[in-house]
This record gives sequence, structure tokens and C-alpha cells, in this order.
Amino acid sequence: MTMLENGKKPFDNTRFSCCHCLISDSFQQDGATCHIARATIDLLKDTFGDRLISRFEPVNWPPRFCDLTPLDYFLWGYVKSLVYAGKPQTLDHLEDNIRHVIADIRPQMLKKVIENWTSRLDYIRASRGSHMPEIIFKM
Repeated sequence: MTMLENGKKPFDNTRFSCCHCLISDSFQQDGATCHIARATIDLLKDTFGDRLISRFEPVNWPPRFCDLTPLDYFLWGYVKSLVYAGKPQTLDHLEDNIRHVIADIRPQMLKKVIENWTSRLDYIRASRGSHMPEIIFKM
């Protein structure tokens, strides 16, 4: 909340400019209880209006649905695999690795992630909400 209260939007940073075209000014969160507190939701609504994707909001999102959350099915594993490949020995080195890996994510890779996401949506619609063991590890 502090970041938003201070006028800073997520990805409002040149390091993440490659992501900007895909996330624009929408905001998706995981719907954890602390993230849907009234004060938090009010601030997010004031900031993002109808572009808020959250639990119990007009664009509803189920909590902890890792099959449909690009941060879960793509970003964290991808970043972790590259960040630790260099075996960082200090916190500064670890932070530098994270910054470099994030900065190196290209629009083409994000396009592929979004294409994968739409395939996941189609699968979940067809399977009436079940998980996707046969495609969960494919990118």
C-alpha cells in the first residue's frame, strides 16, 4: 500500500519497461486475505479503477490458482533458475542477479507466456475448472 500511496505503480520503472506493454495499468493480485482488506481494496480501486483483478471484485480471480497465475507458473521458477545458476555469495550479488534476470526478459518471451496463459484458460474452461497436470510444466 505504501508504494501506491506514494504514487508509485508496480512496474513503473525502466527496468520493467519490457513488461509495460503487456500489463499496462491493470493490477492483479493473489487474493490472499491481507490483500483484500477493505483499505487495500479501496486504494487499489482508486488507483486502477475497473482494471483491478482481485477476489470479490468485478474482475474476480480465485485465490491461490497457480495454474492461471503467470507469476507462479512462469516467473518465479524462471528467475530462480537463472539467479542461482551464478551461485551468488552475497546479498548484493543475489540482488544484482535478480535485477539482471528481470531486465533481460524480452517482449517475445512475455508474449509466449500470455499465449500459454490463454491455452490454460481454454483448458480450464473445457475441463470445468480442474487442474492441468498434462500441461502445467510446458511453456
